[in-house]
Amino acid sequence: MKPADQSLAFCSWSTQPKCPNCLVKNANEIGISRVQLHLNPIFESPEDWADAGQKLADAGITVVSGMFTPKGEDYSTPATIQKTGGVVPDETWQDNLAAFQQTADVAKAMGLSQVSFHAGFIPEDDKALHDKLVDRLRQLGDILKDKAGADLLLETGQETADSLDRFLAEVDRQSIAVNFDPANMILYGMGDPIAAAEKLAPRIRQAHVKDATSPPEPGAWGVEVAVGTGEVNWDAFFKALDAGGFDGNLVIEREAGDDRIGDIKQAAAYVPQFVG
Repeated sequence: MKPADQSLAFCSWSTQPKCPNCLVKNANEIGISRVQLHLNPIFESPEDWADAGQKLADAGITVVSGMFTPKGEDYSTPATIQKTGGVVPDETWQDNLAAFQQTADVAKAMGLSQVSFHAGFIPEDDKALHDKLVDRLRQLGDILKDKAGADLLLETGQETADSLDRFLAEVDRQSIAVNFDPANMILYGMGDPIAAAEKLAPRIRQAHVKDATSPPEPGAWGVEVAVGTGEVNWDAFFKALDAGGFDGNLVIEREAGDDRIGDIKQAAAYVPQFVG
């Protein structure tokens, strides 16, 4: 595994920037010059974000990967995101296909090698819906590879590691792999993140650094917390990644709390004890 000074980045959306210069300011305050960039604003709000790539480069900030948000997602409850998440719903598929074409164009223009997103809940008991999702993921992966030469990374958490491993074997694309988020495994109640990382190790090409506590009851959300204060065993997690040959980026994500920049800085100071 690469040392922290070569692998650490942070998620742009965690700092909620309204413009590229705002993101530059946040990066300078955090002290990390590597970001995973939310790509939707570049084509959805070009008046503010069209020149993001140039402004970030001019400021000495490297975009290590991109992130795509599907349309129509509702994270109000686990039940609503299961119904609306990713590219599973037919109602939003054509809009998401068109948006992903634009995402691939942005990835090409910025020279990105990876884009991550949540594909949605993998249907386990509906073969027709399952096969439809396999086909849709192949379409998206092929679009991104053909247009930008980039890999499509699926975020973990909305399914067990075994289910995701089987699903990716069916998708059967070398360019479709995993962005592993240990906190999401806990937030969704989908199993031990260490065992999951071990299972998925050959497929993991990027990891999110995020922490959480378990849901109080089935059907509820867990709680995202600052890195090092939740249930992720970070020493075991990084050892599992290292044992699996992981050589990707470690991207700090914070999607809750009143001091996101402070929490990202804390995470950046916490991680090096485990990865050198």
